[in-house]
Amino acid sequence: MKVPAFRGECKTFIRKFGVSGKSSSCVQNYLRQISKLVLFYGRSAFELSSEEVEEFLVYLRKNEPPSLSSFKHLVYGLRHLYSIYGREDMEVILPEISHPKTLPEVFSKEEVRSLLKAPGYLKHRLLLGTIYDGGLRVSEVSKLLISDVDFDRLTIHVRESKFKKDRYVPISSMLANGLKSYLNSSYPRHYLFNGKQKGTAMSVEGIRHVMRGAMKKSGIRKNASVHSLRHSYATHLLEDGLDLVSLKNQMGHARIENTMVYIHIARVSPKRGFSPLQTLYPVKEKGK
Repeated sequence: MKVPAFRGECKTFIRKFGVSGKSSSCVQNYLRQISKLVLFYGRSAFELSSEEVEEFLVYLRKNEPPSLSSFKHLVYGLRHLYSIYGREDMEVILPEISHPKTLPEVFSKEEVRSLLKAPGYLKHRLLLGTIYDGGLRVSEVSKLLISDVDFDRLTIHVRESKFKKDRYVPISSMLANGLKSYLNSSYPRHYLFNGKQKGTAMSVEGIRHVMRGAMKKSGIRKNASVHSLRHSYATHLLEDGLDLVSLKNQMGHARIENTMVYIHIARVSPKRGFSPLQTLYPVKEKGK
């Protein structure tokens, strides 16, 4: 390593994040961007002046793609790093990240039907069906074990999701029957959806590849991704009458505010308002 001091800082960063329950992918994204800063100057982040950090942030703004994901990961990563080492003076120079107010892309039910029948392989059809029927994240379906599917109770056990919490999600008998046929014909090992070699998990990129192929074959031109199936799951459940708290639990959200965004997407007819006295003293029908 060109900057030896950074090795110890990385170890501390990983340990602190492990205790807080942050996902490994989140830690990797933060450290990847911090390492770019460190290698750019050839010095530890703590040896840099506030002007140097600001210059590098300007450099990222000018050279990164429109999503600015690298910029955001660097800012968040530095904020955590400086907080761990008590460097509040450096935290002050970091900009606030504004969150976009755009609503997520969702599929109509007809589009979901087209997507689920598009793949030529049964495995791929059930892969997309499992994501939609369980409202799973792509990382969750990738790590799904055969033993996580309870065919008697019609549930899937999602282990250590985004917030390191387990949850059970209900699945339909239609999906359960499809998975049984798949297991009896494809014989996956250990993971429900194997990668190129049996006994290994299907990669996240492999799942995205299946989704892109299904969208192309279906003729769907929306700016959507695998995660759009999860957004569609939430939207369709609200439209079908599921309450918000139950939806929050099924999706594994840490905060109800994250679930409430789907209220703005779902086509749900609001109930007419009424007064409490109206139900306290119901009007009796004439003749009774």
